[in-house]
Amino acid sequence: MADTNQLTRDEHILEEPRKLPEMLNVLTILTFIGSGLGLLTSLWYFSSAKKFYDMTLANQDKVAQAPAFVRGLQGSDPMGVAQRTYENRVPIVVLGVVALILCIIGAVQMRKLKKTGFYIYLVGEVLPIITGFIFIGAVAYTGVFQVIGAFLFPAVFIILYATQLKHLRN
Repeated sequence: MADTNQLTRDEHILEEPRKLPEMLNVLTILTFIGSGLGLLTSLWYFSSAKKFYDMTLANQDKVAQAPAFVRGLQGSDPMGVAQRTYENRVPIVVLGVVALILCIIGAVQMRKLKKTGFYIYLVGEVLPIITGFIFIGAVAYTGVFQVIGAFLFPAVFIILYATQLKHLRN
């Protein structure tokens, strides 16, 4: 005898489709916006990398004369970071674009209520941090703005997405 709890083909068709929770909708829209801006910024920075590096060199005298808290915002070795970033700009931008694409793919999957989207998104958020450690070093994360950009925003979004896992299925 067939299982009476199993939906028949017709009953499955009549079942109301699951709606996208509002919080998940907002998070994915913000992810699309942020990832799009990130892609544009990455490509713009890559095309202007030499100009930014030269500008950093030119402004070192001004930074050296700034108050200690201003210097602290840039981190412990802004010149070393600028040099390593410029020298490794190709792998940094390639891995950055891959990470942004993974975030977009993950968000699309989560809009389809698929739990695998969260894990794809998670890789996309962690990849730039690993990339920074590999190509620039830990010194890349000694400034206030670098810590906020590299750790705080991704952590907030990861936590917010994790609260939505209950709505996702395998």
